[in-house]
Amino acid sequence: MLDETPKRFDRIVAILIQLQSKKIVKAQELADRFDVSLRTIYRDIRTLEASGVPIYSEAGVGYALMDGYRLPPVMFTREEVSSFIAAEKLMQKFTDPSLGNHYATAMFKLKSVLKSTDKDWLSNIESKVVMQNTEPLFNDNSPNTLSVLFESIAEKKQILLSYKTLEAEQASDRNIEPVGVFHDNNNWYFLGYCHLRQDYRQFRTDRIQGIQKTECDFTIEHDSLETYLKKTETCPTTKVRILIEKKIARYLATERKYHGYISEKEIDGKIEMTFMCRDIESGFPRWFLMFGDYATILEPERLKTRALELLEINRKRLL
Repeated sequence: MLDETPKRFDRIVAILIQLQSKKIVKAQELADRFDVSLRTIYRDIRTLEASGVPIYSEAGVGYALMDGYRLPPVMFTREEVSSFIAAEKLMQKFTDPSLGNHYATAMFKLKSVLKSTDKDWLSNIESKVVMQNTEPLFNDNSPNTLSVLFESIAEKKQILLSYKTLEAEQASDRNIEPVGVFHDNNNWYFLGYCHLRQDYRQFRTDRIQGIQKTECDFTIEHDSLETYLKKTETCPTTKVRILIEKKIARYLATERKYHGYISEKEIDGKIEMTFMCRDIESGFPRWFLMFGDYATILEPERLKTRALELLEINRKRLL
């Protein structure tokens, strides 16, 4: 019979470390992380308590350590050290300068507790990992956007936002209550309640011209970010079918998911793709025209008409 003792010991130690990382940790959160039952988590918590770890719990809330209790500094495995390299490179390229600087400071602290041999091992790898330049994720006028958003969300303080939409010639100022931040399709976005529009709106960070935290408290108790994002997934959609030459279809695997991709099948050496699309007036037809000389729109008719309209606009501008 397989001895589960080492595995359980590692899990209990990991639970103790996680309890130190947050004010409150839910049992379900621990069960999901370690892929075990709630009953197993309850047993592990009792084991920690029996060993003298001061844990208190509240029904329906979660577990927490008594204030002041801390373990000595933990040692990292080489696999964990490797993850630091990837995280550091990603932070340098995909966050704003302020967060990047804070992370660099945290990395110095992490590296300070490594063994000498692991420090050398880390140095040998990090110089060999490079993140290629990407399109600007933040406007030059607002380089610390993510830092301000994180502070606003944590402190529940409104922000004053200067934002320029794609269609507008000038930026507009508005008070926003940020709900959450997310990264999608190579861009950072945040969702928030806009007092100007009296509704929830989504904002792209590279279109933010200016941002500052105010002393105004949130006026609304907002749901989780996931709740609002799921609502957008239930917006009306239109079924779209296109037929693409096989040699081109494989290059669309990454971007097609952003346009409601559902399925595909091969027909006479070509690929028929089906989408449930939310935007056949702008987003999908503009994307389709990137490879339109290798593809045919099967349905709907409105998409064909819209693609022709965009082509005519381009033709007139080229004359």
